[in-house]
Amino acid sequence: MDYIDYYKILDLKKDASTEDIKKAYRKLARKHHPDLNPNNEEANKKFQQINEANEVLSDPEKRKKYDKYGKDWQHADQLDAQEQQRRQYQSQGGGYGGNSYSGGFGGEDFSDFFSSMFGGGGGRSSKNSPFKGQDYNADLQLNLLDAYTTHKQTLTVNGKQVRITIPAGVENGQKIKLPGYGAPGVNNGPPGDLFIKFNITDDPKFKRKGNDIYIQEEVDLYTAVLGGEKIVETLNGKVKLKIPEGTQPDTTLRLKGKGFPVYKKDNQFGDLYIKWQVKIPTNLNTEQKELFEKLSKF
Repeated sequence: MDYIDYYKILDLKKDASTEDIKKAYRKLARKHHPDLNPNNEEANKKFQQINEANEVLSDPEKRKKYDKYGKDWQHADQLDAQEQQRRQYQSQGGGYGGNSYSGGFGGEDFSDFFSSMFGGGGGRSSKNSPFKGQDYNADLQLNLLDAYTTHKQTLTVNGKQVRITIPAGVENGQKIKLPGYGAPGVNNGPPGDLFIKFNITDDPKFKRKGNDIYIQEEVDLYTAVLGGEKIVETLNGKVKLKIPEGTQPDTTLRLKGKGFPVYKKDNQFGDLYIKWQVKIPTNLNTEQKELFEKLSKF
């Protein structure tokens, strides 16, 4: 796997602060976001790289490993353990074919270290130790209606087309794992995995809380007082509702099973809560005002 310079992707220096990383990510993510660059594969690829770079550099522990091991930062624990074994072996009078290693190294120097440790003059059985490939991370933006139904989407991840099925009911911030869709393994090791994080945009009408949906519907004063009917739009179609006479402002009606689908549970849904907003008439004429005055005396 080729070395990926995350600092270069975010146009940063290696001593960049956490705030520098956050600002650079926000600026570049907005510029290359798929919504602003429809059908632009190059922008989509760049967006994935930006997210991957931010995923690593914004995490202090991951960044530390990346600064030390470069492209193989995800194998830091194994490599640290092997280096400790090598030093212990040397302290006991052994050696690795005369090769020695001391000090730190950056991502660009890692291939030389890997070679001196496992290649040429004499590594032991660890020479061909397999390592799992690097995991990839991607963000996928959906609107509320997208998340309401099971559907398929095609993503471009590291230049490859990946077709996935998105189950109905995914939540904002939820991650799913696609095994084997990450980077190729090292020394015939297994490939890494692909982790997709869903970012669900807010809907102007429907407010989601877990599997329940909340909306506000306006009803005129006369219908609230006298009763009547109103057609209300839900996520899966329109329904006709009866409004009882004397309905008070902010009265909430619950429609069972008309909410959001429960993730990976067939035919299970949350509820829909409708809050009635009674509209008070304005700009009344003289006759209308007189009628209200008469009503107020009863």
